[in-house]
Amino acid sequence: MSKRAIISGITGQDGSYLAELLLEKGYEVHGIVRRASTTNYWRIEHLLDRVQLHPADLLDQLSLIRVIDDVKPHEFYNLAAMSFVPASWDQPMLTGDYNAQGVTRVLEAVRQVDSSIRLYQASSSEMYGKVREVPQTEMTPFYPRSPYGVSKVYAHYITVNYRESYNLFAVSGILFNHESPRRGLEFVTRKVTDGVARIKLGLADSLSLGNLDAKRDWGFAGDYVRAMWLMLQQDTADDYVISTGESHSVQDLVELAFGHAGLEWKKYVRTDPKFLRPAEVDHLIGDSSKAQAALGWKPEVDFKGLVTMMVDADLARLSRA
Repeated sequence: MSKRAIISGITGQDGSYLAELLLEKGYEVHGIVRRASTTNYWRIEHLLDRVQLHPADLLDQLSLIRVIDDVKPHEFYNLAAMSFVPASWDQPMLTGDYNAQGVTRVLEAVRQVDSSIRLYQASSSEMYGKVREVPQTEMTPFYPRSPYGVSKVYAHYITVNYRESYNLFAVSGILFNHESPRRGLEFVTRKVTDGVARIKLGLADSLSLGNLDAKRDWGFAGDYVRAMWLMLQQDTADDYVISTGESHSVQDLVELAFGHAGLEWKKYVRTDPKFLRPAEVDHLIGDSSKAQAALGWKPEVDFKGLVTMMVDADLARLSRA
């Protein structure tokens, strides 16, 4: 009998890679999609004949209960969120509704319909914010620096709470930044690789960025969804940091991306204060040794491989267009 899984956020970067992974493993894959006037299925277009989509929303508990009741999944991956950190200052209430209370609604729906369902919750390195120690582990105290980070801390602890109070198999993956050619254009990595491709192809003559000194631990989304799956295959539910353990600045990213396209970055990059955050998160770097030991997980794509993959994909996409 094949396992059934529900992925909320299936149309996002991680959801699309996770859907591919689960299909490869013989799962029956169901996705939750929000009702919108225009569909945003470009990341899963190649999978539409192999996955089943259901209308539901993290703001609507009844819709979640209905989907879980209909699908009867063995696993539920909650990847849906307001995921763009800068936007969380513009819409702090909505960010909390989706990322904090939305998670409570998912947990409560699972508990009410079938408490044997295994649940994965997407936690975030943004919870560390103004970091208390370097590198960050599962034991590092949180100090979020954005409404997004604050909402994710709530989601993280409500998941722990449901695990301990109701004996749910509910885990959180504390994922550090993970990117891919499917990353949204508003995120800095994709903004850079898309910008490089546009400049290379003569479609743009400059690229405006914010803080070039911010450091992040960047990995490949395709590697990170494998960790999500592994967490739900364990005997006991636990939380894990998923990261590469290497930190690079935005400037490192810029130098590598422009260099790969044979361009001198200083000729094209401008810094614009409007892209600076009200409270910056300076240095995120994760220690994933617990996940490596317990799950047998390790990242396969390195930073250079990731950036060149993204530049090549954007060059190919814009050349076709």
